[in-house]
Amino acid sequence: MLSLIPAAHAADAAQVAGPSMVGQLLMLGGFVLIFWLLIWRPQSKRAKEHKNLLEGLSKGDEVVTTGGILGKVTNVSEGYITLQVADNIELNFQKASIGAALPKGTIKNAFK
Repeated sequence: MLSLIPAAHAADAAQVAGPSMVGQLLMLGGFVLIFWLLIWRPQSKRAKEHKNLLEGLSKGDEVVTTGGILGKVTNVSEGYITLQVADNIELNFQKASIGAALPKGTIKNAFK
């Protein structure tokens, strides 16, 4: 009787099988699709919009930096930008630190 118990356990182990190879590939593909839709695609879209914003900056544009400083663009060079933040006060920033472009007249209306 005791010799039949290991045989019974071996028979149960043979019946337990994991998901098939096709099922595993479909699950992996689903994870890749979810990763692409939720993380990769939105991030690349934001990066492209920011790149277009930086390329389109010109003298006279009003912008806000990632640090929250409002200013009017007075000079644009290869990697840097000069902002007039107050009368006779100009600050130099890296282009990448520009967070957003603002509509014309925003700075005047912000301090009324």
